[in-house]
Amino acid sequence: MPRISEFFGIIILMYWKDIKRHHTPYFHVRYSGEEAAVDFNGNVLSGQLSPRVKRLVKEWAEERKNELTYAWSQAVVGKEVPWIAPIK
Repeated sequence: MPRISEFFGIIILMYWKDIKRHHTPYFHVRYSGEEAAVDFNGNVLSGQLSPRVKRLVKEWAEERKNELTYAWSQAVVGKEVPWIAPIK
């Protein structure tokens, strides 16, 4: 799973081959033993994140929604997934 960003110890990865499971573009979040799939609006689709991590990831996803959409479009056609800047 390609790592596409990281901030405050929160690791963001994009694994696009499981679209049947979530039926929407999404990314994975890992932090201190927590793991979740999150849509581009910052909503947790599966898994669990602490309230603080959830808030930071939602803020990042909202800031970077266009970049996430572009990364997804690259990934689904087998192109390199670009790095996305961390939260401001």
